[in-house]
Amino acid sequence: PATPASMILMGSPIDTRLNPTQPNDYATSRPLSWFENHAIMRVPPNYAGAGRAVYPGFIQLSGFLAMNLDQHLDAHARQFDNLIAGDGDSVAKHQAFYEEYLSVMDLPSDYYLQTIDRVFQRHLLPKGEMTCRGRPVEPAAITQTALLTIEGEKDNISGLGQTEAAHALCVSIPSAKHAHYVQQGVGHYGVFNGRRWQEEIAPRVAGFVRENGG
Repeated sequence: PATPASMILMGSPIDTRLNPTQPNDYATSRPLSWFENHAIMRVPPNYAGAGRAVYPGFIQLSGFLAMNLDQHLDAHARQFDNLIAGDGDSVAKHQAFYEEYLSVMDLPSDYYLQTIDRVFQRHLLPKGEMTCRGRPVEPAAITQTALLTIEGEKDNISGLGQTEAAHALCVSIPSAKHAHYVQQGVGHYGVFNGRRWQEEIAPRVAGFVRENGG
Protein backbone atom coordinates (compact mmCIF):
# COMPACT_ATOMS: atom_id res chain seq x y z
CA PRO A 1 0.00 0.00 0.00
CA ALA A 2 2.95 2.38 0.48
CA THR A 3 4.30 1.79 -3.04
CA PRO A 4 4.72 5.11 -4.93
CA ALA A 5 2.54 5.40 -8.03
CA SER A 6 5.34 7.03 -10.01
CA MET A 7 9.06 7.77 -9.88
CA ILE A 8 10.78 10.60 -11.76
CA LEU A 9 14.57 10.64 -12.16
CA MET A 10 16.12 13.82 -13.58
CA GLY A 11 19.76 14.35 -14.50
CA SER A 12 20.70 11.37 -12.34
CA PRO A 13 24.00 9.44 -12.57
CA ILE A 14 22.44 5.96 -12.60
CA ASP A 15 25.23 4.53 -14.78
CA THR A 16 28.17 6.87 -15.23
CA ARG A 17 29.95 4.42 -17.52
CA LEU A 18 27.69 5.70 -20.31
CA ASN A 19 28.90 8.87 -22.04
CA PRO A 20 31.23 9.83 -19.17
CA THR A 21 31.56 13.56 -18.57
CA GLN A 22 34.39 15.67 -17.16
CA PRO A 23 33.17 15.20 -13.55
CA ASN A 24 32.88 11.44 -14.15
CA ASP A 25 36.46 11.28 -15.42
CA TYR A 26 37.64 13.40 -12.50
CA ALA A 27 36.00 11.04 -10.00
CA THR A 28 37.75 8.01 -11.49
CA SER A 29 41.16 9.64 -11.98
CA ARG A 30 42.11 9.45 -8.30
CA PRO A 31 41.70 6.94 -5.47
CA LEU A 32 38.99 7.53 -2.89
CA SER A 33 41.64 8.40 -0.31
CA TRP A 34 42.67 11.42 -2.41
CA PHE A 35 39.17 12.90 -2.16
CA GLU A 36 39.10 12.24 1.57
CA ASN A 37 42.44 14.01 2.05
CA HIS A 38 41.95 16.92 -0.36
CA ALA A 39 38.21 17.63 -0.66
CA ILE A 40 36.99 17.20 2.92
CA MET A 41 37.27 20.00 5.50
CA ARG A 42 35.99 20.80 8.98
CA VAL A 43 33.36 23.49 9.50
CA PRO A 44 35.19 26.38 11.24
CA PRO A 45 34.33 27.61 14.74
CA ASN A 46 31.50 30.13 15.11
CA TYR A 47 29.54 28.48 12.29
CA ALA A 48 26.56 26.16 12.66
CA GLY A 49 27.82 22.59 12.66
CA ALA A 50 31.33 23.61 13.73
CA GLY A 51 33.71 20.67 13.59
CA ARG A 52 31.65 18.61 11.16
CA ALA A 53 33.52 17.02 8.27
CA VAL A 54 32.03 18.31 5.01
CA TYR A 55 32.64 18.68 1.30
CA PRO A 56 32.49 22.52 1.28
CA GLY A 57 30.08 24.38 -0.93
CA PHE A 58 32.79 26.78 -2.10
CA ILE A 59 34.78 23.88 -3.57
CA GLN A 60 31.70 22.58 -5.37
CA LEU A 61 30.97 26.05 -6.71
CA SER A 62 34.54 26.49 -7.96
CA GLY A 63 34.16 23.29 -9.97
CA PHE A 64 30.80 24.32 -11.42
CA LEU A 65 32.11 27.72 -12.48
CA ALA A 66 35.30 26.30 -13.99
CA MET A 67 33.36 23.92 -16.24
CA ASN A 68 31.68 26.84 -18.06
CA LEU A 69 33.95 29.74 -17.18
CA ASP A 70 33.64 31.52 -20.55
CA GLN A 71 29.84 31.52 -20.30
CA HIS A 72 29.92 32.99 -16.80
CA LEU A 73 32.39 35.70 -17.81
CA ASP A 74 30.24 36.60 -20.82
CA ALA A 75 27.14 36.71 -18.61
CA HIS A 76 28.77 39.14 -16.21
CA ALA A 77 30.05 41.31 -19.07
CA ARG A 78 26.51 41.47 -20.47
CA GLN A 79 25.26 42.39 -17.00
CA PHE A 80 27.39 45.55 -17.05
CA ASP A 81 26.15 46.36 -20.57
CA ASN A 82 22.56 45.95 -19.39
CA LEU A 83 23.20 48.17 -16.36
CA ILE A 84 24.61 50.92 -18.58
CA ALA A 85 21.71 50.55 -21.02
CA GLY A 86 19.17 50.67 -18.22
CA ASP A 87 17.74 47.26 -19.12
CA GLY A 88 16.19 46.56 -15.74
CA ASP A 89 14.46 43.32 -16.75
CA SER A 90 17.68 41.68 -17.94
CA VAL A 91 19.55 42.90 -14.86
CA ALA A 92 16.91 41.45 -12.55
CA LYS A 93 16.92 38.09 -14.36
CA HIS A 94 20.72 37.90 -14.10
CA GLN A 95 20.66 38.70 -10.39
CA ALA A 96 17.90 36.20 -9.66
CA PHE A 97 19.72 33.45 -11.56
CA TYR A 98 23.06 33.95 -9.82
CA GLU A 99 21.55 34.39 -6.38
CA GLU A 100 20.32 30.82 -6.68
CA TYR A 101 23.21 29.41 -8.72
CA LEU A 102 25.79 30.64 -6.21
CA SER A 103 23.88 29.27 -3.20
CA VAL A 104 25.69 25.97 -2.75
CA MET A 105 25.46 24.09 0.54
CA ASP A 106 28.12 21.97 2.23
CA LEU A 107 27.65 18.21 1.89
CA PRO A 108 28.28 15.76 4.75
CA SER A 109 31.59 14.04 4.10
CA ASP A 110 30.20 10.51 4.36
CA TYR A 111 27.52 11.25 1.76
CA TYR A 112 30.04 12.76 -0.65
CA LEU A 113 32.62 10.00 -0.26
CA GLN A 114 30.04 7.23 -0.54
CA THR A 115 28.74 8.79 -3.74
CA ILE A 116 32.23 9.00 -5.24
CA ASP A 117 32.93 5.41 -4.25
CA ARG A 118 29.66 3.64 -5.03
CA VAL A 119 28.26 5.67 -7.91
CA PHE A 120 31.24 7.04 -9.82
CA GLN A 121 34.07 4.60 -9.10
CA ARG A 122 32.52 1.18 -8.53
CA HIS A 123 29.17 1.62 -10.33
CA LEU A 124 27.45 -0.64 -7.82
CA LEU A 125 23.82 -0.02 -8.83
CA PRO A 126 24.05 -0.83 -12.55
CA LYS A 127 26.31 -3.80 -11.76
CA GLY A 128 23.73 -5.22 -9.35
CA GLU A 129 26.03 -4.88 -6.34
CA MET A 130 24.44 -1.98 -4.44
CA THR A 131 23.34 -2.66 -0.85
CA CYS A 132 21.52 -0.62 1.79
CA ARG A 133 21.94 -1.55 5.44
CA GLY A 134 23.26 -4.92 4.38
CA ARG A 135 20.37 -5.75 2.06
CA PRO A 136 20.67 -5.85 -1.75
CA VAL A 137 19.08 -3.05 -3.75
CA GLU A 138 17.03 -4.71 -6.48
CA PRO A 139 15.47 -2.37 -9.08
CA ALA A 140 13.97 -5.44 -10.75
CA ALA A 141 11.73 -5.84 -7.69
CA ILE A 142 9.84 -2.68 -8.72
CA THR A 143 6.73 -3.91 -10.50
CA GLN A 144 4.01 -1.25 -10.44
CA THR A 145 5.70 2.14 -10.04
CA ALA A 146 5.71 4.11 -13.29
CA LEU A 147 9.16 5.41 -14.27
CA LEU A 148 9.94 8.68 -16.06
CA THR A 149 13.54 9.69 -16.75
CA ILE A 150 14.52 13.17 -17.93
CA GLU A 151 17.86 14.31 -19.34
CA GLY A 152 19.25 17.57 -20.71
CA GLU A 153 20.62 17.55 -24.24
CA LYS A 154 23.68 19.59 -23.21
CA ASP A 155 24.17 18.14 -19.73
CA ASN A 156 27.92 18.03 -19.09
CA ILE A 157 27.55 16.62 -15.56
CA SER A 158 25.21 13.65 -16.04
CA GLY A 159 25.75 12.67 -19.67
CA LEU A 160 23.04 11.49 -22.02
CA GLY A 161 22.04 7.92 -21.26
CA GLN A 162 23.17 7.92 -17.64
CA THR A 163 19.66 8.58 -16.30
CA GLU A 164 17.88 6.59 -19.01
CA ALA A 165 19.88 3.57 -17.82
CA ALA A 166 17.34 3.18 -15.00
CA HIS A 167 14.89 1.63 -17.45
CA ALA A 168 17.23 -1.27 -18.17
CA LEU A 169 17.44 -1.97 -14.43
CA CYS A 170 13.70 -1.76 -13.72
CA VAL A 171 12.83 -4.69 -15.96
CA SER A 172 9.67 -5.70 -14.08
CA ILE A 173 7.82 -2.44 -14.69
CA PRO A 174 5.27 -2.85 -17.53
CA SER A 175 6.43 -1.23 -20.77
CA ALA A 176 3.43 1.11 -20.77
CA LYS A 177 4.71 2.64 -17.54
CA HIS A 178 8.15 3.53 -18.91
CA ALA A 179 8.81 7.01 -20.34
CA HIS A 180 11.97 8.93 -21.24
CA TYR A 181 12.36 12.57 -22.25
CA VAL A 182 15.36 14.60 -23.42
CA GLN A 183 14.95 18.36 -23.07
CA GLN A 184 16.62 20.06 -25.99
CA GLY A 185 18.89 23.04 -25.45
CA VAL A 186 19.54 22.72 -21.72
CA GLY A 187 22.43 21.61 -19.55
CA HIS A 188 22.32 20.03 -16.12
CA TYR A 189 21.08 23.12 -14.29
CA GLY A 190 18.42 23.79 -16.90
CA VAL A 191 16.80 20.43 -16.25
CA PHE A 192 15.77 21.67 -12.81
CA ASN A 193 15.43 25.43 -13.17
CA GLY A 194 14.52 28.19 -15.58
CA ARG A 195 12.14 28.71 -18.47
CA ARG A 196 12.47 25.24 -20.01
CA TRP A 197 11.76 23.67 -16.63
CA GLN A 198 8.72 25.84 -16.04
CA GLU A 199 7.27 25.64 -19.55
CA GLU A 200 8.24 22.18 -20.78
CA ILE A 201 9.61 19.86 -18.12
CA ALA A 202 7.39 20.60 -15.11
CA PRO A 203 4.14 20.18 -17.08
CA ARG A 204 5.43 16.88 -18.43
CA VAL A 205 6.28 15.68 -14.92
CA ALA A 206 2.89 16.76 -13.58
CA GLY A 207 1.11 15.03 -16.45
CA PHE A 208 3.03 11.81 -15.92
CA VAL A 209 2.17 11.81 -12.22
CA ARG A 210 -1.52 12.39 -12.96
CA GLU A 211 -1.65 9.73 -15.66
CA ASN A 212 -0.24 7.16 -13.28
CA GLY A 213 -2.54 7.73 -10.37
CA GLY A 214 -0.62 10.38 -8.46
